[in-house]
Amino acid sequence: MKYANRLENMKASEIREILKLTQLPDIISFAGGMPAPELFPIEEMKKITVKVLEESGQKALQYSTTEGFLPLREKIADRMKKFGINAKGEDILITSGSQQGLDFAGKVFLNPKNIVICESPSYLGAISAFKSYECEFLEVATDDDGMIMEDLEKKLEAHPEVRLIYVIPDFQNPTGKTWSLKRRKKLIELANKYDLPIIEDNPYGELRYDGEILPSLKALDTEERVVFLGSFSKIFCPGLRLGWVYASKEILEKFVLAKQPADAHTSTMAQMEVNAFMENYDLDHHVEKLKEVYKNRRDLMLNTIKETFPKEINYTHPEGGLFIWVELPKGIDAKELMKKSLEKKVAFVPGGSFFPNGGNENTFRLNYSNMTDEKIVEGIRRLGEVLNIEISK
Repeated sequence: MKYANRLENMKASEIREILKLTQLPDIISFAGGMPAPELFPIEEMKKITVKVLEESGQKALQYSTTEGFLPLREKIADRMKKFGINAKGEDILITSGSQQGLDFAGKVFLNPKNIVICESPSYLGAISAFKSYECEFLEVATDDDGMIMEDLEKKLEAHPEVRLIYVIPDFQNPTGKTWSLKRRKKLIELANKYDLPIIEDNPYGELRYDGEILPSLKALDTEERVVFLGSFSKIFCPGLRLGWVYASKEILEKFVLAKQPADAHTSTMAQMEVNAFMENYDLDHHVEKLKEVYKNRRDLMLNTIKETFPKEINYTHPEGGLFIWVELPKGIDAKELMKKSLEKKVAFVPGGSFFPNGGNENTFRLNYSNMTDEKIVEGIRRLGEVLNIEISK
């Protein structure tokens, strides 16, 4: 059987393979970026589902427009004001999760051999989505303030074949880092200079536990070249698969064209359910509950890491989001460490896969949103035992 060449770039996600192991009941998993299931508004959604079906059942179960349910799009536009964005519902496209928005970005902007600029490390799901369009990657170094602009400018000068810049400025996956305002403004300046589109991925932006919300790249956009990707997955229910794209009219039209042959439109039922939830309940109140729980779990994990991990290990202190990034001394392979950790019934994600050009196997990612307080303490202590043995060799 002959298959398309692009399949050579499409490999099983390492995270998805690890998540299969975490389904075992005795595994303490810090691997997936999953919200806490005990915080899902199940009882409210039962009532909302009945309400939608009773009041608009024929519409909810019917085909819909590609752009999405307008009342929901208008509510999304209103929520985006907290990031400094003045959007209109008509400028928003509903997607089947923000992951679909990443796939469409590749379809809209990339030809084979084009180069994508990304942070080093970057989100594995975006790397996988863009790779399917046979692109190449240039990684730009980061520090605690985000992408280092001097390194970015050098790479832009040296590589005119760059076609796209992909970034996660708020609580980045996998590092948890947040860009400074200065870096955000400089990125817009450079994108304008080199005539490049920016994909701003923002699934975690509302999950800030310390400090003030910074303006999004889209709020700083002066030439309508930023494409903002948002999602309900981390602030509501990931199983509904609802995300959105906000961009200029010209760009959004291209994303609509990309979506029409992909799935025609996102689930009408899911869109109307979320819209009805927002009309009958307080989504902001729900997000505040998430933030309270996740902040406590972040602090608990950081404190336990401080108590139990060897002093030679470095790790991030995120202001929000779902992840802590760990750097081991050179020479320690996190994949090998993972095998030993699994013997202790603890899972994490080795960091090598977050670097599209390879290397950096001495890193790994920890998620703190999905496990209970007791499991966080126990799991980090077990992992600390493994690390102390490894470091002492």
